[in-house]
Amino acid sequence: MTTPPYSDCARCPFAISERLCRTPKGKAPAFCPTRDLAQLTETSLKIYKKDEYAEFARQASIQEAEAYADRDLGYERVRPAKTRIEEIAEFARKMNYRRLGLAFCVGLRREAKIVAEIYSARDFEVVSVICKAGCSDKKLIGLDDEQKIVPRQPEAMCNPVNQALILNHSRTELNILLGLCVGHDSIFLKEAKAPCTVLAVKDRVLGHNPLAAVYNSDSYYRSLKTDGNSGN
Repeated sequence: MTTPPYSDCARCPFAISERLCRTPKGKAPAFCPTRDLAQLTETSLKIYKKDEYAEFARQASIQEAEAYADRDLGYERVRPAKTRIEEIAEFARKMNYRRLGLAFCVGLRREAKIVAEIYSARDFEVVSVICKAGCSDKKLIGLDDEQKIVPRQPEAMCNPVNQALILNHSRTELNILLGLCVGHDSIFLKEAKAPCTVLAVKDRVLGHNPLAAVYNSDSYYRSLKTDGNSGN
């Protein structure tokens, strides 16, 4: 069986301005999806014509451009001008969304309160739901006592399915994820009916800024580039 072409854009060796994905006569490495998987690009463009994506994609690209200042000065002079929390609000308004869902982790309850206040002040209706909603014990999903954060104690499970169902029930129009655990966020995204965006992700060590480890991967976090099995 022939191995199908695969994509590895993260390892492209060419400068961004020289890449085939940025210019029609650009350069392409051996694993370039722009060159080798052109039929999938054609399929994707057809999908954008569907009603559920057409205006959403158009407004998302408009929002992308509006997040920069000094665009009239050329690409080398543009600068970022808006925070993500502002962009979410602006995009929601572009889409005429009024009811926002906020699915958050108990560990970010203080942040969730502030975020809800910010969006409420911008005249959105905010429906928020904490990860522990329902107060269901972790034993119900098969955890032993020793697998709990605090062993041998009752411990409410994170319930992203319930979070999604509650926001579905409330007919939210755009859901915002705030600090859900790895895996729990995946479940929420599969079960939520409304489109979703992420305001912040969980990183207990780095204050919910996981890219700090990436930025320091050649120094303080160089151990991340090992096979990762030494601590197991």
